[in-house]
Amino acid sequence: MEIIHFLIDLLKDPLLTLQGFLDKYDTLTYGILFLIIFVETGLIVMPLLPGDSLLFAAGLLASSTGKLDITIMIPLLILAALLGDNVNYFIGKNFSNYIKSREKILFLKRSYITQTEEFYEKNGGKTVILARFMPIVRTIAPFVAGAGSMKYPKYIMYCILGAILWVVSITLLGYFLGSNQWVKQNFEKVVLTIVFISIAPMIWAIIKAKFFTKK
Repeated sequence: MEIIHFLIDLLKDPLLTLQGFLDKYDTLTYGILFLIIFVETGLIVMPLLPGDSLLFAAGLLASSTGKLDITIMIPLLILAALLGDNVNYFIGKNFSNYIKSREKILFLKRSYITQTEEFYEKNGGKTVILARFMPIVRTIAPFVAGAGSMKYPKYIMYCILGAILWVVSITLLGYFLGSNQWVKQNFEKVVLTIVFISIAPMIWAIIKAKFFTKK
């Protein structure tokens, strides 16, 4: 039950929750960061974990507290993202028919898969990279890649590039803004801005399909 409460708190306030964990468990925080990034990207039924805000908060805390080493954290979280993506890819390759037959499994709705498949059809392999910056879609895209026709050698190339770009950019953004007092005091606004920017391409795609596509 404690882990459930931790995850709920993490969704509500990633920075405060991570700060509390860091103060209590010190270097074990690397492990919890690794686990959350792995689960968000590796388990298709857990698409709602706060990947973007967690990376930003981790970078911010590394800068402001000095208790986390950014040179350790970034490679570790890239590895977590890569392992998660590969697990998800092979889940898609082996269990896609079963998962698609269900209307909902935990937090995963079948409509999420359908929307991701449509996004995939339009953008091809680069979806693996673009999806990294889009909540929910980044969890489902590897599954769709495995369930579809994308061969593993091609997939892993996009996967590695996407993981590096995602982890490095958002973590360093938090790291370099970590000393800014306004950012600390307005963390929720900053995170909401990051999330909005992340989902903007998906929102635009939906709007364009609904109002601008010729029937």
